[in-house]
Amino acid sequence: MPEKKTIERAQAAKRAGKSSSTQAGAFVKEQIDHIREGKHGAKSAKQAIAIGLSEARRAGVGVKAPKKGAASAATRKKAEKDTQGGQHKTQRSASTESKSKRSAMSTRVLKREGTKAASHTSLSKQAHASASRRSAADRSASAKKGWQTRRKAASKAGAVRHAR
Repeated sequence: MPEKKTIERAQAAKRAGKSSSTQAGAFVKEQIDHIREGKHGAKSAKQAIAIGLSEARRAGVGVKAPKKGAASAATRKKAEKDTQGGQHKTQRSASTESKSKRSAMSTRVLKREGTKAASHTSLSKQAHASASRRSAADRSASAKKGWQTRRKAASKAGAVRHAR
């Protein structure tokens, strides 16, 4: 269950018109913080990110499931299920007991893992590897989009300052 401040952070990002991946970043950050605090561990930075994205989907953030070649069928199926869970908050499942048992078991498994997955080095390696898989045009487009967002925020802040 994500913390209240994490959900609020994601909602603020949504109100600001930021992308779903940016909204999900709050959940990923929470997982990284949990690992660093020693609440649980992870095998790799990739796993820590995946846990955060899964939580984001269940909280209703519109993060898409990975494409067909990008992940296994089981991973894609799980992502779809998480997304559906986030869409229907009122629906209750009959097998609450088995869900809680499974949740407790997965937490126990994560507690046995190390905390190096959240280190600056491993996160940096993961980011570098992820960026290298993208094309130069894709990276450039992403940078331009980020620049536009920052420009809008800066001009908005300037307008507020001017109004004062």
